Amino acid sequence: MGTLKGFQHAAAHARDRDVDPRRRGSIVSTYTQIMYHIVFSTKNRVRCLTADRREDLFRYIWGIVKNHQCHLYRINGVEDHVHILSSLHPTVCLADLVKAIKTGASRWIRDERVFAAFTHWQDGYAAFTHSMTDKDRLIEYIRNQAEHHRVRSFEEELARLLKEAGVEYDPKYLA
Repeated sequence: MGTLKGFQHAAAHARDRDVDPRRRGSIVSTYTQIMYHIVFSTKNRVRCLTADRREDLFRYIWGIVKNHQCHLYRINGVEDHVHILSSLHPTVCLADLVKAIKTGASRWIRDERVFAAFTHWQDGYAAFTHSMTDKDRLIEYIRNQAEHHRVRSFEEELARLLKEAGVEYDPKYLA
């Protein structure tokens, strides 16, 4: 019995000796900085997100993002689509966040009885990663959505974003 106890003590001493003394008893943290530009549309690009309640929708989506411990830098959109610039908490999967946003926003639209022509969101979404050096430019871009769409359709905008990001796509899925 004495031999086993001595072995356990020696093993514990060796384990402690091999650990950096600055890390003994501490938990290593996770650090990330992943900023996503997320874009999704109403089903069939129906132009139903009317200006009178769009800001309320954006505030509701901001709450969903916040509840997932993510940081929202900017949200905006026009009648047929939404742009979100957000960083994700390390435990949050992008697909799960987008699903939560779309299902939660759909429920809010139904419960509040707004956007009468809204049926649901498109099945997919586009998401692009960006560095923090792009943040201010992207915030301005998203803030000025109404201006952009005076001269460019959603399909043209999305095709440009995909091309800039080097994403291969089939144009038939943009229509």
